[in-house]
Amino acid sequence: MAEMLEHDALATAEAWRAVGRKVALATVVETWGSAPRPVGSHLVIDEEGNFEGSVSGGCVEGAVVGEALELLESGATKMLEFGVADETAWRVGLSCGGRIRVFVEPVA
Repeated sequence: MAEMLEHDALATAEAWRAVGRKVALATVVETWGSAPRPVGSHLVIDEEGNFEGSVSGGCVEGAVVGEALELLESGATKMLEFGVADETAWRVGLSCGGRIRVFVEPVA
């Protein structure tokens, strides 16, 4: 199933770019402890906030989408980190006991 999600997110990014939509890609680049998704998991986001894929099984997707929308405006990249010791992580729902690092970048 994870392989299917990854393929779908990347195929979606390619399809959205092909029709002129601005797209950001979020990728899990590091995990510690009990993490909901493995390294290499992707979430693709367009400028309207539509998204496909997963970086956390739903725990922090909302926060990642919000950051991606800002990055699409600025063209910058950003490394995000969520974990149970982080108040933000609890607020957005990462209570699995692990930590994840997610790199978010616009797709040209």
